[in-house]
Amino acid sequence: MNDSRKNLIENNLDSLREAIDVAAIAAGRDPVSIKLVAVTKSHPLSDIEIALSHGQQTLGENRVQELTEKIEATKEHGLACEWHMIGTLQTNKVRFIVGEVALIHSVDRIRLLRAIEKYASQQGIVQDVLLQVNVSGESSKHGFGPENLGHVLEHQQDFPHIRIMGLMTMAPHFEDPEQTRPVFARLRQLRDELAVKYNSPQLTELSMGMTNDYIQAVGEGATLVRVGSAIFGQQYC
Repeated sequence: MNDSRKNLIENNLDSLREAIDVAAIAAGRDPVSIKLVAVTKSHPLSDIEIALSHGQQTLGENRVQELTEKIEATKEHGLACEWHMIGTLQTNKVRFIVGEVALIHSVDRIRLLRAIEKYASQQGIVQDVLLQVNVSGESSKHGFGPENLGHVLEHQQDFPHIRIMGLMTMAPHFEDPEQTRPVFARLRQLRDELAVKYNSPQLTELSMGMTNDYIQAVGEGATLVRVGSAIFGQQYC
């Protein structure tokens, strides 16, 4: 293990955790209520081992092939961790990750819910998911429109092998990350309104905020922040 690489990742994790704690306290929140998802995209198993050895237990991946390879590698090496699928998910790839990940963040259409239900039912499990919401309305972003979330929650009984745990969004990229706050605040408002209207107390999670804007996301109520380059640096493998 490269000592300089080890020091870099450990120092980055320490700085990131401290920044999350400070942002949480400033917002009147308990830092324990926020989970850091370390995004390992394009980084090797050796980096994952460093992060895990430094107390980082939740990992996220954007692509199914890389996710399944890393799940298998961590199992083979006896590395205990929790994997999340955070990227766009094609219906024909669902069978590879249902039951293998603790949480799917990126459920963005009814057809995908049906596919997850099918494979979770076959395994006799309940798969936890988040509904991805296109809060900003950008054509380049995936996700349900805010106006369509009620329809999904009205039909939760159609998916007995899925547990909808909350919402996820990606804010537009701004040079000034403070401009992301209205997007994150709107997602929190949607979550709170839906939990009451559809009697869904399990809607507790808000996955929002990445390297550029996780401070603002924490300030607006994020329970899950997805951070990669602030931990591992730029993708290089």
